Amino acid sequence: MIVPHPRLSINQATITRTTVAEAVRVTKDAGVGAIGLWREQVQEAGLAESARIVAGSGLRYSTHCRGGWFTAEEGPVRRAALDDNRVAIEETATLAAAGAPGSRAVLVLVVGGLPEGSRDLAGARARVRDAVAELAPDAEAAGVTLALEPLHPMYASDRSVLSTLPQALDIAAGFDPAVVGVAVDTFHLWWDPDVLAHIGRAGREGRIAAYQVCDWRTPLEADNLLSRHYPGDGVIDFGPLTRAVEAAGYDGDVEVELLNQAIWDAPPAEAVRRTVAGFGRAVAPHLG
Repeated sequence: MIVPHPRLSINQATITRTTVAEAVRVTKDAGVGAIGLWREQVQEAGLAESARIVAGSGLRYSTHCRGGWFTAEEGPVRRAALDDNRVAIEETATLAAAGAPGSRAVLVLVVGGLPEGSRDLAGARARVRDAVAELAPDAEAAGVTLALEPLHPMYASDRSVLSTLPQALDIAAGFDPAVVGVAVDTFHLWWDPDVLAHIGRAGREGRIAAYQVCDWRTPLEADNLLSRHYPGDGVIDFGPLTRAVEAAGYDGDVEVELLNQAIWDAPPAEAVRRTVAGFGRAVAPHLG
């Protein structure tokens, strides 16, 4: 059995067909020390029960996924999204408090794409900024960090109008770093020729709230959302990215978040085993 790196965390997206109890059990059985859960499964189990399971596991809590979807014009849809993010903030605080020492109350935000029929990227980004400003007091009161996650530009129309770290950092700049930070995800940022400099800026500003890793391989799947691969199975050079995140001062858990149908179809224990092995080869050698 391969011994997992002590900073490896399994993001539940990697084993998405599991319940909270199953995800925790498979992660713990593999010797992994941390987990990040998804809201759908937490809500299915109930927040109190999910927190009880996490508390009994001895696992650290690395991130809560996901909040966001801020780009709708003002109206009932936008109000409902903001209210749902307040629920997500409460979930994050509760689950992080239930986790082992070293847990982090980090809510990852996927901010949303263009509203239907819109071509106004600048307006959508401004509404993201306004939403963060509205939610920041709730996050601060709960002790939660909102982590803006820039996504690969191919998702700009439907999932995230933030495509680069500077776009996320510029929004975060108006807030305490403990309240609004960024998530660095290798799948989304590896292509950027200036990404190492941007990670350096994020470090100087104290903004790196989460580091997520998975690999990129072409051709992409027909559904490009499901194109993430085990670390080491694609073309991403994890060394420079990981060393830059380390140099920027990030010392938290490193999540593997895999959205891939073939991985989901595998037994969860096998997916975690392959995650541990790939992380050990491709990412762990570059961690302090």
